[in-house]
Amino acid sequence: MDKIQYLSQFNLLNSLSMEDLVEMDQLTSITTVAKSQYIQTPDSFAEGLYFVKKGKVRLYKLNAEGKQFTLDILSEGNVFGEMAGISFGTRELYIETVEECHICLMNKERFESFLVHHPRFMMNLMKVLSERMIDMSHLAQNLALAKLHDKILFILVKLSDQFGVTEDCEFYKIDIPLSHQEIANFVGATREAVTAALQDLVKEQVIKTGFKTIYIHRGKLSERNIM
Repeated sequence: MDKIQYLSQFNLLNSLSMEDLVEMDQLTSITTVAKSQYIQTPDSFAEGLYFVKKGKVRLYKLNAEGKQFTLDILSEGNVFGEMAGISFGTRELYIETVEECHICLMNKERFESFLVHHPRFMMNLMKVLSERMIDMSHLAQNLALAKLHDKILFILVKLSDQFGVTEDCEFYKIDIPLSHQEIANFVGATREAVTAALQDLVKEQVIKTGFKTIYIHRGKLSERNIM
């Protein structure tokens, strides 16, 4: 599959014509990045706008003690980076591949010209930026105010919205491997505290668990006003 076909699959670019996609193709280079590799650290930040064509990347910060705090997981079609006055707020973050990824990088000078001549694309880009900011604000509020059990459920619902698949009529599988430590990184708690909380939620039949796999009961979560 060539780069034009790659780009045509991004939700952000759905408004572009084939002619526009050909022009966009000339602005990008595609790099394959292996699993568990850094695309960026705060020290290695370089200006650029990146599209995830294939795979998933994790965005996280480190606190003063070196503890990881996961902010988001981006999959196919998502955008990150900073270029031409457009910022997704990722300059100070670690960005690591969860699995092998294909990453498209935009050429800065030609992208600036492209934005001037494609106002509809610019509007779509602004919509994505706005949605990202709302999501991050909602996440921060919930993680700051909620109790640990509700923090975990909020994160699981968020991941279900991104990666959920129907397993049966009641439960949704979160189709991404999740260890207890990875959940702890999302909610800013210890692995031991998260393990205890997950055991409580299993007893309440709000979730089911397997090896690095979690299923959520969306009906019961709705009753708890988590969704």
